[in-house]
Amino acid sequence: MISVKYEIGSRIRYFREIRGLNQKELAERIGVSNSRVSNWEQGINRPDADIIGLLCRALEVSADELLDIQLSELDLTDKERRVITQYRAKAAMRPAIDTILGITAENDK
Repeated sequence: MISVKYEIGSRIRYFREIRGLNQKELAERIGVSNSRVSNWEQGINRPDADIIGLLCRALEVSADELLDIQLSELDLTDKERRVITQYRAKAAMRPAIDTILGITAENDK
């Protein structure tokens, strides 16, 4: 039998640690047991698709970062990615940011 190790676990651990969370804290934030988080991080199994969004919110990362998917050719710095993530997370601030940056509704198309 071939043993498969899922690589998302190392990214979950990485982002969890830089956010200063232990496995139990992350598990509580997303409503799973800490043994599930441990299994993901060890590469025993991987989170279901419906958990990915919760993980992204809890770890404050985008799905492409968590899944290590290159969705565009743009070469963004870590700071630029964080700015985009925060922009998306703070809907109430978007109009003010858009005004500062000179972005109009016409540009959204």
